[in-house]
Amino acid sequence: MHFTLSDLVTDITQNAVEAGAGTVELDVTESDTEFRFLVKDNGKGMTKEELSRAIDPFVTDGIKHPHRKVGLGLPFLIQTAEQSGGGWDIKSEKGVGTTVSAWFDIKNVDIPPTGDVAGMFRTILMFEGNAEIVLRRKKPDNDEYEVRKSELIETIGELDDAGSLILLKQYLESLEESEE
Repeated sequence: MHFTLSDLVTDITQNAVEAGAGTVELDVTESDTEFRFLVKDNGKGMTKEELSRAIDPFVTDGIKHPHRKVGLGLPFLIQTAEQSGGGWDIKSEKGVGTTVSAWFDIKNVDIPPTGDVAGMFRTILMFEGNAEIVLRRKKPDNDEYEVRKSELIETIGELDDAGSLILLKQYLESLEESEE
């Protein structure tokens, strides 16, 4: 179960990283009326048939999570987007990559809370693997920023020790603070 939009975004981004992508791009945009995100990867991609199975909640490939009988990441995303007055789109090409986007009506009574965006970004940056992760954010006040995993590692060190993680948390939280 996903309790926030940040949970949904984290799940979809983790799928991109686990698809063997060399680069994963995440754009998160908020306005007074909408929350929107786009995850683009250059991973293994899917055929039309594989994509059809991926959005079916009662199908899983049995490889990623061998003991599960269902796969719910994309179906939860689709259900949440549609129930909250939004929508979704998925484009994928085998051997090229996948792009998943979704948007949500902020004013809709059924929308989950946004959640902790800085915490979501920190979690995504800590995913295992060597993928370059590029995070772009446009906040409701029109403030924007971009963070690249490789630049962070170059600046604060590997993201696997307490000192680096504390600095990462502080940095991401400072980016999320609204300027007044």
